[in-house]
Amino acid sequence: MTFHQARDALSQVRDLQHLVLEKQRFKGYSGRARMLGGAIALLAAAVMSSASFPQTITWHLFGWGLVSAAGLLVFYGTLLHWFFFKRNGEARLYPILDAFPALFVGGIFTLVAIRIGQVDLLFGIWMCLFGLTCLATRHTLPRSYWMVGVFYITCGTGYLLSPSPSFLNPWPMGLVFFVGELWGGSIFYFSNQKHFDQETLHYGKK
Repeated sequence: MTFHQARDALSQVRDLQHLVLEKQRFKGYSGRARMLGGAIALLAAAVMSSASFPQTITWHLFGWGLVSAAGLLVFYGTLLHWFFFKRNGEARLYPILDAFPALFVGGIFTLVAIRIGQVDLLFGIWMCLFGLTCLATRHTLPRSYWMVGVFYITCGTGYLLSPSPSFLNPWPMGLVFFVGELWGGSIFYFSNQKHFDQETLHYGKK
């Protein structure tokens, strides 16, 4: 085998590997929905830090509960729309199943922290566990998505180790989730746009 033949063979192997990875990549997540979720978290932080918002644990728990519900509604609403109308035969929902253990543990930790009166740790717990969901689903999502998971875990660790974390200060949560969701949403948006352009080019050649 000549050098040129070996180089062509390696190129074909790389192309085949890229094709296999592209087939495995999950395309049901909406980048715009992720970015909207980050904007909701930042807006919530602004509202809850205002003088007109009751500065009590109960009200802040209620506020973040509404943020979580709104984010889930937007994100999974767009996911269901994709599944029923745009999935083009793709029925795999691996990322959701992969993320479920971390989300379940996050729910348990949240209930325990509230029960024992350690709500000041909640932001750090949520950041770290949300980062774990990003890492758990990285194999079927765009390659650079793992960095978002590392970002969340780093921020969560820093928050948990900070000298005086306070649940009544919503800005750490709002800012971290705004940046993280803007970042993750941008990755999904541009990755899906690239895939759409490639499919358009592919069908245009037929």
